[in-house]
Amino acid sequence: METKPSDLPNDIDALKAIILAERAERQADEALIAHLKLQIAKLTRGKYGPRSERTTRLLEQFELQLEEAEASATEDELAAERAAAKTTTVAAHERKRPVKKPFPEHLPRERVVVPAPTSCGCCGSGRLVKIGETITETLEVIPRQWKVIQTVREKFTCRDCEKISQTPAPFHVIPRGFAGPSLLAMILFEKFGQHQPLNRQAERYAREGVELSLSTLADHVGSGCTVLYPIFKRIEAYVLAAERLHGDDTTVPVLAKGKTVTGRLWTYVRDDLPFGGASPPAAVFYYSRDRRAEHPQAHLAQYTGILQADAYGGYGELYAADRSPGSITEALCWSHSRRKFFELADIEAAARRKAKGKKPAAISPLALEAVRRIDALFAIERDINGYSAEKRLAARKVRSVLLVADLERWMRAERAKLSRHADVAKAMDYMLTRWESFTRFLHDGRICLTNNAAERALRGIALGRRAWLFCGSDRGGQRAAVMYSLIVSAKMNDVDPQAWLADVLARIADHPAHRIDELLPWNWRKERDHHKKVAA
Repeated sequence: METKPSDLPNDIDALKAIILAERAERQADEALIAHLKLQIAKLTRGKYGPRSERTTRLLEQFELQLEEAEASATEDELAAERAAAKTTTVAAHERKRPVKKPFPEHLPRERVVVPAPTSCGCCGSGRLVKIGETITETLEVIPRQWKVIQTVREKFTCRDCEKISQTPAPFHVIPRGFAGPSLLAMILFEKFGQHQPLNRQAERYAREGVELSLSTLADHVGSGCTVLYPIFKRIEAYVLAAERLHGDDTTVPVLAKGKTVTGRLWTYVRDDLPFGGASPPAAVFYYSRDRRAEHPQAHLAQYTGILQADAYGGYGELYAADRSPGSITEALCWSHSRRKFFELADIEAAARRKAKGKKPAAISPLALEAVRRIDALFAIERDINGYSAEKRLAARKVRSVLLVADLERWMRAERAKLSRHADVAKAMDYMLTRWESFTRFLHDGRICLTNNAAERALRGIALGRRAWLFCGSDRGGQRAAVMYSLIVSAKMNDVDPQAWLADVLARIADHPAHRIDELLPWNWRKERDHHKKVAA
């Protein structure tokens, strides 16, 4: 609570004591802030790894707590400065703040000149000469503006044949529709990229003075997905032409008669950057009503290459040697296997349960040792990430082969002493029965140690489920798969999805079909960067 000037004592020693007490309180706040920043950094590094959704929720809690601590520290600092102003014998403590970064150069600047003094503040003379100026920059935002664009097509009549001539009507994304490409891109991105259901969008637009019914917005979504479908097909073809894919799936509730059923969204990610590939990353999504094996088999019917995924049995037929058009090489994810050990060696979780008065789960020393050994392999992979496939393979043969061999010997020796019903034995069996697929990264530099690329692609869906709750139908799930493919691929290439969608929707009708690849996110970005350089 802020101390009023009237409440302050007149005694200097008493003022000193107040300031010292407030300084101690600020130091406690700063220690909490430093601790929270450390925890956030730790969680950020691992938010795409084990238990990503739980970690994300914990990260959000820490960030909220950090916001409150920062705000409290600032209030205390201002109060201390006011208290220090009452005495000249004690210097106010100044909290170190982060250095403010300059605002981006591309933002327009509005120059507001404060009226200059007309006379000297010291002697009153009016003979003033300008010697410079001080500029203070403030970041401001202009509320969203709606406008109606009127496209006028003049009519002309021929004096000879009396026929009427008129320029053809411009392309509209939606036949007989009224939504411009930027509006349509915003609706699509808000729904699929920002997880804002259409009913919430309609409410927000109404508050801004524009009434758009839910059925109208739904029509816009359906029409927009139809127009963008050729882009989806090109991304699909590009992804499935990769030498190596990451594959994964996640649940998605689907509205059924009087209930919801559990559908699936599958993703396949092309990402060659970890082994120095020059090809841009991209992701393709598919929807299915269930998790039967026929779905991934249909998705990858014509694919031959490396598939990095978990040990889901539905992939089994894809790895068959006699498969047509050829077998797929299985490469399993070490993050999945590590997770099984980590759950049995989670010291922090046990401490939290104990702090809450609950019985802590037993910590397995064998699981803890397995995590330590696997983490040593992860450390090597972090060092060689981005190297060429040849350099990665050479580094693994020098640094990783012995660690993997020691891990296998240790696990087989310890497994022989355990009951088959022990949890840690099940975690060991998960790896040992699939050892060849787990160790394939030692023979191919293109293979990653984890399947985290696919898990990152699915992260938005996991977060969005809490906002949109379910898909309205199977058709809705299929539309979501198309839009997720576009939006996630744009994000993977550091492209603003909404700006890209708006430009594509405005151009796609007149764009030659044989040059459709020019509109793909990575090519679109190159074109924009080129135009910026030319303009500069």
